[in-house]
Amino acid sequence: MSFMSEFRDFAMRGNVVDLAVGVVIGGAFGKIVGALVDKVMMPPLGWVLGGIDFADKKVVLQTAVMEADKVVKPEVAVGYGEFINAAIQFVIVAWALFLVIKAMNRLKKKAAEAPAAPPPTPEDVALLREIRDLLKRQ
Repeated sequence: MSFMSEFRDFAMRGNVVDLAVGVVIGGAFGKIVGALVDKVMMPPLGWVLGGIDFADKKVVLQTAVMEADKVVKPEVAVGYGEFINAAIQFVIVAWALFLVIKAMNRLKKKAAEAPAAPPPTPEDVALLREIRDLLKRQ
């Protein structure tokens, strides 16, 4: 088996394609959650806390040094506000995944609990029952 045909077989396996779809959907979901946190949740939270914008919060370790509108040394800062936003995004994504997995497990459990269909009655037993019913009528 050549290298390319082996790679094609690997890439076309169902799990790899499912993983690729999951990554694409996860990326889109991440953008949605990012917008939710940055544009919907954090502004009211900052307003409640007195007008704080978490995205701009940082601890400056070294200020930028400028000479004639040129940056000689850039600012060195720890952006803890962006970390807070990322942590909130993580919690939202984790909660959403938890709910999805919980729903999937519930569906699997219902499918497992559903009684199996009884096996079909053998022909000889069905024939004997029919004969019995005919004899009872006489």
